[in-house]
Formats: sequence, structure tokens, C-alpha cells
Amino acid sequence: MEIEFNNLSALNWLWVVFVLAVIASMSIAWRRRAMRSMIDSKLIDRVAPGFSLWRPVFRLLLVICAMLAVVAAVIDPRLGSETQEIKRRGADVMFVVDVSRSMLAEDATPNRLGRAKSFIDDAVREMGGDRIGLVDFAGVAAIRTPLTLNYGAFMANVDDLEPKDALRGGSMLADALRVAAESFSSDATAGRAIVVLTDGEDMGSDPIAAAKEIYEKQGIRIITIGLGDSRDGGRIPVDTGREGDEQRTWLVHDGQEVWSKMDPNTLREVAQSAGGIFVNAGTAHVDLGDILQRSMSDLERGEFETSTIRKTIPRFQWPAGLALLLLIAECLIPDRKSVQRQSRSSNAAMIKLQGGVA
Repeated sequence: MEIEFNNLSALNWLWVVFVLAVIASMSIAWRRRAMRSMIDSKLIDRVAPGFSLWRPVFRLLLVICAMLAVVAAVIDPRLGSETQEIKRRGADVMFVVDVSRSMLAEDATPNRLGRAKSFIDDAVREMGGDRIGLVDFAGVAAIRTPLTLNYGAFMANVDDLEPKDALRGGSMLADALRVAAESFSSDATAGRAIVVLTDGEDMGSDPIAAAKEIYEKQGIRIITIGLGDSRDGGRIPVDTGREGDEQRTWLVHDGQEVWSKMDPNTLREVAQSAGGIFVNAGTAHVDLGDILQRSMSDLERGEFETSTIRKTIPRFQWPAGLALLLLIAECLIPDRKSVQRQSRSSNAAMIKLQGGVA
């Protein structure tokens, strides 16, 4: 069996132990020099009965060893392994992301699409067994990731989302909702939800009717996340330039710059038609992970595949126990000799003096 260490960065604490050991050693050395400079070593027992030059050194060694044992525990040593079967239970969640050109508006930082990616990352971090999938849409909706438990592959596809992936301009939210709904298995026992991240601009696809139909026929809940400023909106960049905003160009229609605004009314009605909630994220940061956990807490959890994992056995208890024993031993050792020993030394000194006088 090989020993493993899961937190080797904790070895940096050895510098702290070294510094404290040096300071304590210098203090003890100074104390011994001061005592010897004032009193002859042969008279120390008479002038300062019970004083010990070596007990502080021994106690310091015990403390240093205890600190080293604590560092050994913190680096998380592991020895041996065991297998464990894990049954995954969760809901099915499809994330639907708008990749139309309006999602490049920068009223949200860095832009609406970038904020959508950040929100999805926050949400995935809070999930612990839900299957997740990804649909993007603009003029055409497409499944980017089927329902999966592979969160790493899912997030890789989220990171790759770009508006240039859309085949036709404008947003067709109703089509995206239908594509997402069709991606769920018809015989699934898990609760199902669709999470839409968009600015709400739609090209007349009637997403409210689509959401109502999906909810009534399939019982799929729809949660909408509104991105962008709903009052002033934001311009849509066409060329990002190289040296600053003065180099940039913006989308123009009929000689006027296009200002895209988030449509909260449509998104609110879509969510209400499908038993979900509307989150008006706008241009602010929201904890999407917490919101989704609360809004989907009542969804039925289905049982997915069972996986067997290998876990290494932590052994930090051993050095931690050793550190405790060393500290207890250090506390039991006094700086001075016991009272009985002091008395015997004093009596012996008195007898010797009396004998000398006689």
C-alpha cells in the first residue's frame, strides 16, 4: 500500500514552526546566559532552589514535535483504500441559452452571454446528482449537450457558446422550449425543469403558448432568467476593435444604432404559464445556484445509474493523536523541580554548612 498526501501545500506551515522554534530557542539561551552571568553554576541550587536549565529545553522539544505532528495531520495523509457504491438521485434540468447577437450587449458584465455562462457555472456548482443538458438558440435551436451527469463536459460546451453559432438572426424562444422539452425521456421518473437564460427578445414565436402547452402535456417546469437592462438597454457591438471603445462599431438598423432591452413581461408570463418563476437578474449578480435549488426543491428525484468509486482512507488521526499526547506530556513537566526535591537539596546544603562550621 502506498501512502498519499492530499494537501501538500500545508507543508508551508513548516516555516512557521521553524521561526517559532528559533525564537523560543533564543529565549531559552538568553535566559541561561543571564542566569550564569549573575550566579556561579555551583551556587544555582542554593540561590534558586528548584531552578532547572534543561527542563525548558525538553519542554520546547516536545512542543516542536507536537507542531510537526499537527503539520503532518494537516497534509492529509492517506493509507489504504476502500470501494463504495453511490446511487445518484436527482432531477433532469435542461439549460436553454440565448445566443442571438443581442446577447453581446454589455449592459451586463462582461456581456449578457458572459453573464449567462457565469450564472450556469454557479448553478452547476450547487447541483449534486441532477442530470443536466444544454440547448442554445437564436434563429435555430439545437441540443449542445444531452442530459448527462458529466458536469465537466457540460461546462466545456457552455464555455464554447458564441453568438456566431446561430444560423439565423433573431431569437425563437418557443422553438428552443420545444427542443428542450423533446430532449427529456418520456418514461423518466425524475422531475423535469427547463432553465432559460435570455434577454427575452423574441421574433414572434409565441413562447408563452409553447410554455403552457409543455407544462400541461408534460408537466415540465420552466424557470426564466432575464439578462440585460430593461429600461435603457445596451448597444450591440459588431467589431470589438483593438485599442478601446473609439475603435468599436455598433449594430445599426435604418441608420440608427440598435439598443437592445430585456423584456421582463414576456419572460414572466412564460414562467407563470409553466409553473415556474421569473428571475429578473438584469445587470446585477444573483446567486442562481441558490435560487434554482429553492425553486426546484419539490421536484421528484429519480434514481440514475449506480457507480462504484475508490476512496483512500484518511490517517490524519494518527499524527493528530501524537500531537495531543506530546502536548499533554509537555504540560505535565514543570519548569522547576518538585517541592520534595527542593527540600532535600536545601536540607543537604544546610547539613553541609553546619558541618563546615563545626
